[in-house]
Amino acid sequence: MVCSGCSSSSATARLLPMSHQHVVLRRFLLGPLYWRPPFCSFPRTFKTLAVHSSASPSPVLAALIAPEASAKVIDGKSVAKQIRDEINTEVSRMKDTIGVVPGLAVILVGDRKDSATYVRNKKKSCELAGINSYEVRLPEDSTEQELLKFISDFNDDPSVHGILVQLPLPSHMNEQNILNAVCIEKDVDGFHPLNIGRLAMRGREPTFVPCTPKGCIELLHRYGISIKGKRAVVIGRSNIVGMPAALLLQREDATVSIVHSRTKNPEEFTRQADIIISAVGQPNMVRGSWIKPGAVIIDVGINPVEDPKSPRGYRLVGDVCYEEASKVASAITPVPGGVGPMTIAMLLSNTLISAKRMHNFQ
Repeated sequence: MVCSGCSSSSATARLLPMSHQHVVLRRFLLGPLYWRPPFCSFPRTFKTLAVHSSASPSPVLAALIAPEASAKVIDGKSVAKQIRDEINTEVSRMKDTIGVVPGLAVILVGDRKDSATYVRNKKKSCELAGINSYEVRLPEDSTEQELLKFISDFNDDPSVHGILVQLPLPSHMNEQNILNAVCIEKDVDGFHPLNIGRLAMRGREPTFVPCTPKGCIELLHRYGISIKGKRAVVIGRSNIVGMPAALLLQREDATVSIVHSRTKNPEEFTRQADIIISAVGQPNMVRGSWIKPGAVIIDVGINPVEDPKSPRGYRLVGDVCYEEASKVASAITPVPGGVGPMTIAMLLSNTLISAKRMHNFQ
């Protein structure tokens, strides 16, 4: 912690010989009951001492005052597994009671490697949770009508309780038309405009909540992090994450600000936040200096950056500089292993909710 509020006599402190610095530090470590520096006032609670000096401290002093990571790691991978196990139990109960197994249909257009990876992970998670998985892969040059035909068929299929169209779609397709074609009762991604509209209105309940924002809030709940009355900042305003995340936080009685590409001095907003959800896709954009001490950080970003040491030639990082933020925040999600697994877990949860609703199963 850097000394603040120093008087003019602080110049004397800067000129202390190193032997005196060691005496000062030793007395400091004995505790405030034994010594309080005359040249600077400290808050009652603090962790480290930084001597005001333009010169670098000795290696011993530097090691003693070096900040250490103190943030609790919010383990999305572990929580997602717990949720998947809970879903598996409910799926088994539903199958044994009424003979129905929830079904999820996923449609992938094109051959984007990241999209193919997401679809593969979703299929594997369905198997682990006991949910039936239906998959359609269409070539990049498929027409919009061909895609709409598959959506229509899944809308009419009683064994399918959730439909997911993997985004992004090829540029020649109208994303809005495609998402609107999914039956709202099977819109487990939560992207239908009626779902978003209900989410935004007080006293209305959406049929489904978008999976990634829902996963962010679920992590806060599972880690016992209070939202009510807290200041929250959402970085990013996309229809998929930023905007619905802000609406969910507001429903939890947080006071919410949204920071976006046109926001001036975004760091000023984030420094006031008790809870930060970042979803902008900019690697390491949010620095430690942007963060209020003790804040909780949910990092949705997953960005590849070059790394010659990695076998793949790159590594994944979030929107938040983890090394810096973990020294300031009280809790933070890692990347990978944070929000990503929760998105799929919430997709499975929404599919189970859909199946229960369609068959009036409690």
